[in-house]
Amino acid sequence: MPDSPRRRRLRASALLAALVLPVLGAGCGDRSGRATLTVLATSSMTEVLDEIGTLYHQENPAVRLRFAFGGTPEIADRLAEHEPADVLVTADAASMQEAGEYLAGPRRVIAHDALTIAVGPGNPRRVRDLRDLARPGLRVAVGAGTVPVGRYTRQVLSKAGVTVRWTSEEISARAVLDRIRSGEADAGLVFITDLRSAGIAASSVPIPADLNVTAAFPAAVVRDGDHAEAANAFVSWLLTAEAQRLFNKYGFVTPAAPQ
Repeated sequence: MPDSPRRRRLRASALLAALVLPVLGAGCGDRSGRATLTVLATSSMTEVLDEIGTLYHQENPAVRLRFAFGGTPEIADRLAEHEPADVLVTADAASMQEAGEYLAGPRRVIAHDALTIAVGPGNPRRVRDLRDLARPGLRVAVGAGTVPVGRYTRQVLSKAGVTVRWTSEEISARAVLDRIRSGEADAGLVFITDLRSAGIAASSVPIPADLNVTAAFPAAVVRDGDHAEAANAFVSWLLTAEAQRLFNKYGFVTPAAPQ
């Protein structure tokens, strides 16, 4: 039988339906009970959030977590460009405040940390304390003044009354640590948990408690995300005893009470 225009139109409609229906089904995560949450997070939480993602999915099989780690500028760019995201985790309250127009609901502190001086393996330049960071010829890397680790660093140096002529400013604590590990810097201030992640590739010089800071890591739900209910449930779960045990495992300090 000749292939009529009507038959060709019916076949085209059937093909279009076959292509479109799976896409529509994939987009209604909350309705089907399944969701993939995109979490924009500070790179300082890479290891702990990776393990948390695995555990959370085991306990909530309908929810998967996809993490995008980076420094504050990278995360801010993603939000400003309206890339799909459900949850934001930063390394200080100021970063959350800056992202306020993109967020919904409360900002909850999920962990605390502090700073340490990162140096090369075995401390070859014999850095003993914060005052040594002002030593002529010492290459010091710090976080930029617009990112959390940079703001904390300036607080610590101000408390100690030390003026440092750093040789580079980085977008995150992990970027500072990379400078130390590669030998491009002799010392730098990073989060204690970042230093732990370096293993034998870097050594640490402690900062006295009275000169240190308490770094707060808040989490919040992103406004207009596709899975608001699932995102709120995940952020609330980060404050449970189970989640806090994992934060402790990686060196973070448990908040005294939910924020």
